[in-house]
Amino acid sequence: MDWSELRQQLLGNSKEIPLPPNFRLPILPSAVNEFTRKSSDPETSPAVLGKILETDAGLTVDLLQLVNSSVFSLRSKASSVKHAIAMLGVSRTRNFVLTTAVQRAMAKNQSKLINLTQFWSANLEKALFAREIAVLMNVDPDTAYSAGMLQDFMLPALTSALFDQYSQFVDHQSKEPQLLTIFEQKHFQWDHAVVAAHIAHQWAFPDDLVCCLHQHHLGLKVMLDPQLSKTVVVPVAISALLPDPLHQVPDGIPLLEKLEQAWPAFKLEGLAQKVEADFLEMGGQQAHHISFRKRLEKHRAK
Repeated sequence: MDWSELRQQLLGNSKEIPLPPNFRLPILPSAVNEFTRKSSDPETSPAVLGKILETDAGLTVDLLQLVNSSVFSLRSKASSVKHAIAMLGVSRTRNFVLTTAVQRAMAKNQSKLINLTQFWSANLEKALFAREIAVLMNVDPDTAYSAGMLQDFMLPALTSALFDQYSQFVDHQSKEPQLLTIFEQKHFQWDHAVVAAHIAHQWAFPDDLVCCLHQHHLGLKVMLDPQLSKTVVVPVAISALLPDPLHQVPDGIPLLEKLEQAWPAFKLEGLAQKVEADFLEMGGQQAHHISFRKRLEKHRAK
């Protein structure tokens, strides 16, 4: 897959997308921008990259906590950022750094429609779910995790800037359920997946991650796409079917059950149990969060 070519096809020549006047794009820490730029040079050593990240104490702590969790099954613990980069590799580290930095930056956005604790808990489940499916497919689990975590990262800012419009979606979702992306395209001529991809490209994210963000609401159709069906886009698109605070995909669980019937290796209950265990291992916020495993049990008990 030529990710650069696909990104150009998806985004076109324009790097801009019309956003509301009161929208303010968060600025990533300078350490992240420098790390992203330097990590693109294969001659840059882990020691140099480590020194860049160590200028940001928050990023250093977050990265070490993440890579030392049992979820990522490293043979030994990373004692420094340099050590973590050497163990993970530059590409894998870059994905984790970008994920952590965006999450921290977007946490400053307050939205009356979205509880940020519940929002990031749901995204963590999606990320872990995407990672497990990537393992099943033998595609990059780390990109799947990062894209799963970041697939909806623009929603807190967008729902804040466009509160009245998104309120209409929430108010009608129980009586007239629809896909969030369809609502967005109708009202704005874009959706949050497109916005996320454009902004990720502006931030110099890797092209494969940009493409995953852009295509994450393809649903099961992605598995029939000859260009994407064997790529990391698939696990991210499948993870987007999981329940979330905005109920973006009303029939997400039935669609996952449909996939289970067609894909013998896709064991929904087993995946739900594994994701819940990893969620707890990574310190996922349990307050007011109903795990996918519990939602699946409730759905199947009806």
